[in-house]
Amino acid sequence: MSWALVLHVLIVTGFSLRILLREYLSPPARLAWFIVLIAVPYVGAVGYFLFGEADLGRKARQASAEIHESLRQRAEFVFRETAPIRSMIDALWLPAFSYAASINGFPPTKGNRATLLPDGEATCESMVADIDEATDHVHVLNYIWLEDRTGTAIAEALIRATQRGVVCRAIADGLGSRALIGSALWRRMQEAGVRLAVALPLNRPLRTILTSRIDVRNHRKITVIDGRVTYCGSRNVADPEFRPKAKFAPWVDIMVRFEGPVVAQNQLLFASDWRRATGEVLGPFQPLHGPDRPGFAAQVFGDGPTERHGATSQFFATAIACAHQKLTLSTPYFVPDTTVLDALISAGHRGVSVTLIFPKMNDSSFVAAASRSYYRRLLEAGCIIYEFTGGLLHAKTLTIDDGLCLIGSSNLDLRSFALNYENNILVQDQELTCNIARRQAEYMTQSDTVLLSDVLAWPFYKRIWHNVVATAGPIL
Repeated sequence: MSWALVLHVLIVTGFSLRILLREYLSPPARLAWFIVLIAVPYVGAVGYFLFGEADLGRKARQASAEIHESLRQRAEFVFRETAPIRSMIDALWLPAFSYAASINGFPPTKGNRATLLPDGEATCESMVADIDEATDHVHVLNYIWLEDRTGTAIAEALIRATQRGVVCRAIADGLGSRALIGSALWRRMQEAGVRLAVALPLNRPLRTILTSRIDVRNHRKITVIDGRVTYCGSRNVADPEFRPKAKFAPWVDIMVRFEGPVVAQNQLLFASDWRRATGEVLGPFQPLHGPDRPGFAAQVFGDGPTERHGATSQFFATAIACAHQKLTLSTPYFVPDTTVLDALISAGHRGVSVTLIFPKMNDSSFVAAASRSYYRRLLEAGCIIYEFTGGLLHAKTLTIDDGLCLIGSSNLDLRSFALNYENNILVQDQELTCNIARRQAEYMTQSDTVLLSDVLAWPFYKRIWHNVVATAGPIL
């Protein structure tokens, strides 16, 4: 027996045993890794070592467990006087809110208000105006922060706020904001006194590769001003022209400005990320507006690789099951697990009008191919699919029955479900839901309708490509 064959057997056997010992790995993911290991054992072994497990390392797991427990305890303390969930949430939406509350311990809160911002320019102007009015603190966390017009405007607003005595803290992801970190603009903020931190830094790439995964990222987008205002949605600190991938521009996003007790929940989520990045404990934070203030019920939930496995996909499945009449969803990256896919198909079969909006041209050709592998099953279940042609539709939205909506950073793909730290706000309010639904309708007017006849007419090689990529989806 040659050494090459012995090494082949050892690699395949060793990594196969490791894969079989992982309790939370789905059967499709196991099968995909087995295929890769058998077909290309050396490449597969390296790939699994680099990308096979969403593990941040033992110390990081211990620290994250402490942060997670601290977050739940602080949420319980801050919101201990919150009204019982059944007294503020319609019975139709109770399963969605109850499940969301189980993730971080954040309960629904009453007395919230929101403004849906019209576009990227208005979002930047609103954020700058709020930062310019700040008197105590400003907290900003973003996955991508560019040194463009929007990125510079936000940075200069933080510098102005710091110079008048406001405590400003900003977190940027080590990969998504790598061009900004260490730039002249970053140094200007630092020299002005803005307290900066890098989430999941890449300054020691070899150590990161050996002890963790380089593609585990903080994908959250959180801005909190004075504990009275928070922003939530899909927009990074970047222009719609998005220079790193300009050929897909404009990037079409959605952002909502919130006031009310839900701000304190976003504040606690930011504090957990600040502690993870710096070790510093912030707070305590109390809601500035009580539940007696007029407004709707809402709650924050955040997910990540150190939270409960499958939390986001299980939430989406729960929310989809709440739909009785119609459900509209937009996302740039649609590579669902079976939990979410089956929930959408089930909703279509039971008569819910399910509308899905995806970008026609995606910045990831693999994601686009994997997404289209699901079209036939969805269309046969009665779902309606649109492909947006007015740029890269980056907005992550969910509206249900004109009464429930979700806004945030989570995509419907396996990265958001298992690898990224994400943040979302769940809202029970007819006005905001209808406003977001109107925005979704605008997306549809700039979209091509995908018909079942179109999908059935795809040539065989295209269908093979879609299904090959989808098969590898669990390990991408």
